[in-house]
Amino acid sequence: MAVRKLNPTTPGQRHKIIGAFDTITASAPEKSLVYGARKTGGRNNTGKMTMRYIGGGHKQKYRVIDFKRDKDGVPAVVKTIEYDPNRSARIALLFYADGEKRYILAPNGLQVGQTILSGAGVAPEVGNALPMTDIPLGTLIHNIELRPGQGAAMVRSAGAFAQLTSREDKYAIIKLPSGELRKVLAACKATVGVVGNSDHALEKSGKAGRSRWLGRRPHNRGVVMNPVDHPMGGGEGRQSGGHPRSRKGLLAKGYKTRAPKKQSNKLIIERRKK
Repeated sequence: MAVRKLNPTTPGQRHKIIGAFDTITASAPEKSLVYGARKTGGRNNTGKMTMRYIGGGHKQKYRVIDFKRDKDGVPAVVKTIEYDPNRSARIALLFYADGEKRYILAPNGLQVGQTILSGAGVAPEVGNALPMTDIPLGTLIHNIELRPGQGAAMVRSAGAFAQLTSREDKYAIIKLPSGELRKVLAACKATVGVVGNSDHALEKSGKAGRSRWLGRRPHNRGVVMNPVDHPMGGGEGRQSGGHPRSRKGLLAKGYKTRAPKKQSNKLIIERRKK
């Protein structure tokens, strides 16, 4: 993975740093795994705006990703590595031996023509998905399930990885990208390796228009509003002091919002680093 810095021939290109597409091997997605996704513009089913600063954006097609990796024991060949507009990571198109095609998140080091597998007892190699009971301790993993068979919910963005640190009874103890140490049922599947496109964090859009292409509208700060519009609004000049709050008056920046009696609290050994 690499990034490209452009010559500043226009103001928008002066600070622009974008990902290189050198690892991408196909320009069009697999038609059978794609469907059109409608944009909401931040509106609900009655047309009322419930999320601000959303609207516009380039039309995108949704690629159906296999987060479950439930085709156990069936070898699959990596046909292409592709761009996905819906996520920061790259995706890989798999051709299974029985003729089925599926997309997965492409980990670092996955090559076109490589054969990968999923299921219990599979070798812990890059791209293979297997229960955490079979993964050696210390292995870097991604695409982690929270419940067996549910499908991956954690560690799916570009460059992300978790580490399997130990096993305890029926639980595997993993260190998440945030630094949080938590227990997950060892019967849950995870994929070996680090999510690809790890240079995504180095990208800079260079201009406001690129945010508009992604469907993000201009975002107004609370302090520049009037008191009627926001708890932090109003005042002569720039007002200092007061606690940062949301538009609804709830404390922001450091206020704990996690439910104190949440079921998964007992699975968290060490909270994320502040």
